[in-house]
This record gives sequence, C-alpha cells and structure tokens, in this order.
Amino acid sequence: MDAVVWRNRAMVLFDRIPMPVAVCDPYGTVRLANAALAAEWGTTPGRLKGRDMLDLFPPLDAAQVERIAEALKLRRRSRYTVSVTWRDTHDARRHGELIVDPVSDAPNALPDLLVMLRTAPAPAADRDEPSTDALHPNEKRILALLAAGATTAQAARETGLTTDGVTYHLRRLSSRWGAANRTELVARAYASGVLVPGVWPPQPASSRPGTGAPEGNSART
Repeated sequence: MDAVVWRNRAMVLFDRIPMPVAVCDPYGTVRLANAALAAEWGTTPGRLKGRDMLDLFPPLDAAQVERIAEALKLRRRSRYTVSVTWRDTHDARRHGELIVDPVSDAPNALPDLLVMLRTAPAPAADRDEPSTDALHPNEKRILALLAAGATTAQAARETGLTTDGVTYHLRRLSSRWGAANRTELVARAYASGVLVPGVWPPQPASSRPGTGAPEGNSART
C-alpha cells in the first residue's frame, strides 16, 4: 500500500515539473510525459506515450544522436545534449535542446532515458531559415573564416575586430539559429545560403542580387 501511495505522489510531482520532461526507452520512445511537454504540442501527456522524441523534436545534427547511442551501448553514464528545432501548433519555428540522462541501472540492458526539453524562443525575424541579407557583413565573414578552420583570435585579426567582438557575433548567431557549437553554426550557414557551397576557401554569398560574385573575392589593398 505504501508503495502505491509513494508512486502516486511521485507521479503528481513529475506532472507538476515546470520544465517539459519525458521518460523514454533506450530508443527514444516516450514511456511517460509530463503536462509541460504535452503543452508544447497542445495535447495531453497520455497522447504522447509511444511517440518518438526525435519525431516530435527533430535534431539539427544527427551525429549528436549517433554519439549518444554509441555511448549508451558502451554503458557510459553521462549527461548528453541534442540541439533540436521544430514547428509548434501555431506553425512557428522553435529551437531548443534535449537534455538526456540515463536513469536505469539494469546491468545487462540499455538504460531508460530521462529527457528534458530546454526551449529557446526564436526571434520574430527568424521564424524560418535566415537569409544572407539578414546578417551583418562581419558575421558573414566570421562564418566563412570559421568554415576554413580559423580560431577566434585568427578571425579577430582577419576582420579587424577584438576577440570579444568576434565572440559577441558568434553568441548572437548561436542564439538566433539555436546552434549548440561552431560546427552547427557553419552547417546552418551553408544550409541557409549564407556561405557559397563548393568554394574553397569558404566565401560569404553576395547580399546584392545580380552581382555575380560572392563577397570576399575582391583583391585586398
């Protein structure tokens, strides 16, 4: 009887957690969701049972998911994060992170997962993929330098900014695009047409239609 009482209390507390949370099987299928997670989809927790978390919140980088799967197979117990983006019930683009913690200790089985969603509202100007016109020229140049493997200090020297200035632009882009690291920033830049594909060294796309040449090709004085 006591076990049932404590289980019911635990369920009530789980449902009252303000952060969106789910318990999933090792493959990401929802076993249990709380009200905050269900609210992201305008539904009830019971209707999320059996859904795939990665269908609900698609990852920006599939490699992040693959690394987690490999770590779980090796019985590594750490906290993992997956950057995700999805469209809510109002068709607005959302950004966030899934925070994944293994929670079961069965010695010969893959662990269940406690998955928390940390959301980040998309800026009004960034409901969809950003255009090349929406970025500051320094940001385009920094992204091109990052794609070529430049460090923060090298990007600062090339752009004439301080390292703090470069860091400011990187943080602004990361927040706007929901990118967890620089690799994701570069990938987003190529996917949205900010950087010209198939060109080395990496070059920003021209923001002026009809110029016929990417920015950065002019000779330096």
